[in-house]
Parts: sequence; structure tokens; C-alpha cells
Amino acid sequence: MSDNGPDSKQQRRARDAFQDAAGLPAIDFATFVLSLAQSGRVHLGDAPDPSDGKAHVELGLARQSIDLLTLLQEKTRGNLTGEEETLLAQALYDLRMRYVEVEKSK
Repeated sequence: MSDNGPDSKQQRRARDAFQDAAGLPAIDFATFVLSLAQSGRVHLGDAPDPSDGKAHVELGLARQSIDLLTLLQEKTRGNLTGEEETLLAQALYDLRMRYVEVEKSK
């Protein structure tokens, strides 16, 4: 295997060095899903916006987070572990139900 492949040793070392330098945790599938779900919760007003510490409802942005998770679910179908599938499905279910609640209250 050459070091020019899609996930070569050189690329992995560069990615790991970048994450270490930035003080960020390694990104895995669960972290990515939870990040998108948290973004959805922020836009539904369930969590404070990190930029100002206040809760705001932005249904369009919440919908975009849900759509991104839906796209991720469709594109990864058959390629996830059972645990990953469950996490993604539960995150989507929770966000969709909360979206309907918030939308009805408007």
C-alpha cells in the first residue's frame, strides 16, 4: 500500500498532529452525529447559542441539521455498526419530534 492512498499514513499523521495542536478530541462517527444533533438542539432553542449564551429558535437552521443527519443516514446505510445506526436513528427521531413540537408552538 502506498502513502498516496485516500487515508495514507502521512495523511493520518498530519490529521492527528492538527488535532493535537488544536487541542481537539479525535473525531469519530458518534462525535460527528452528536455534533450535528447538538447544532439542531441549539437551533430549536433547547441549548444556548455558543456565540451569545442565549437560546434562539431558528427553524430553518434546525431543519438543515435534520436534513444533514438524514442525508448521512441515507448515504451510510449498510456501512454502519449496529451501535452507530442506533445512535443516528435516535438522534434523528429526537430532533424530528422536537422540531414538530417547536413548530406547533409558533
